[in-house]
Amino acid sequence: MARLLALNRWPRPPLARRHYSSHLQHLRIQNTQSPKPQPNPSDLKFGRSFTDHILQLEWTTTQGWHNARIIPYDNLSLDPASCVLHYAFTCFEGMKAYKDPSGSARLFRPEKNLARLNRSAARLALPTFDESRVLEYLAKYVEIESRFIPHLPGHSLYLRPTLLGTDASISVSRPRSAMLFVIASPMGDYFASGMKAVTLLATGKPVRAWPGGVGEFKVGGNYAPSIVPQEAAVEAGSHQNLWLLADGAGGEEIVTEAGTMNLFVVWVNAATGRRELVTPPLDGTILPGVTRVSILELARERLKEMDVVERRLTMGELAMAEKEGRLLEVFGAGTAVVVSPVMSIRWGERSISCGLKEGEEAGPVSLQMKKWLEEVQYGLVEHPWR
Repeated sequence: MARLLALNRWPRPPLARRHYSSHLQHLRIQNTQSPKPQPNPSDLKFGRSFTDHILQLEWTTTQGWHNARIIPYDNLSLDPASCVLHYAFTCFEGMKAYKDPSGSARLFRPEKNLARLNRSAARLALPTFDESRVLEYLAKYVEIESRFIPHLPGHSLYLRPTLLGTDASISVSRPRSAMLFVIASPMGDYFASGMKAVTLLATGKPVRAWPGGVGEFKVGGNYAPSIVPQEAAVEAGSHQNLWLLADGAGGEEIVTEAGTMNLFVVWVNAATGRRELVTPPLDGTILPGVTRVSILELARERLKEMDVVERRLTMGELAMAEKEGRLLEVFGAGTAVVVSPVMSIRWGERSISCGLKEGEEAGPVSLQMKKWLEEVQYGLVEHPWR
């Protein structure tokens, strides 16, 4: 456990370290008596196999957070009237654990995921939690499950913290009980056969998120409605949707996200002649991705020859940039894929080429960002995020 924390170098004074130890005194650990065989890394499919244990905490209005435990993986027990089943009182996170060259487990900026989970919880009237305490429980959980992290390039252990309302009531009201749990799934190399650029279908209806809605939160209700449009995109010959939002005032179609990823564009600014890395701003319709903010911070630190900009993007601007030869790269970014280059975008009857040359599957900026991120994630370089 100490090794895991030391490798991640979470800043904490000596007193906080003693406080950390007291947190673990409240964590009950029951090891499985039937350990699962380790899956063959070549057979891994995203989110289909799971580790030996589950981390669980419970909350009630009278007891607060209690009964923290790591127990053998099993089914949950819920009352049929549990409010999560009726009114979608649920939010979640997606994060990963990795192995460094020495074989030690490590987490990548986990404090940002837990902070985002708390923001989602507050929006859904679910209880918030002590992030430092849960982070320590999570680190212990990863230590216990570390044998499931393949010690191979591109492989990881996907972690799914989930918070849900368990109050047995079909009254639409603030839940009086809740559960926080974490499960883990070993993950293979997303690009085992080589990086492949995807194609996107620009989708204006239905919309993924809207001003004043919950697009900026990672809530369960944002995801199920995306399946039918995603299937339609595949039927139309694309891999994913590029979610658009109509500007009621100007009639323009605003670019938001690509599938479940944040979107980045590399182009030449027509006014300044300088290259820019552009991503839509956090205006309430965009999920504040941990990979997104990490790319922005790395780019601002290291890409001195390029301007890094958060601003509104429209499909008209993308089409014009392509027409004028200024559109250089487009890529998505998220926890699962890290970086996913885009080959083209289908917009109505038009196909917008996203700057890749014939035979290319990724541009130089997307490749550089993937390399920089993975160097930190796998502990290949020294960095403050560790």
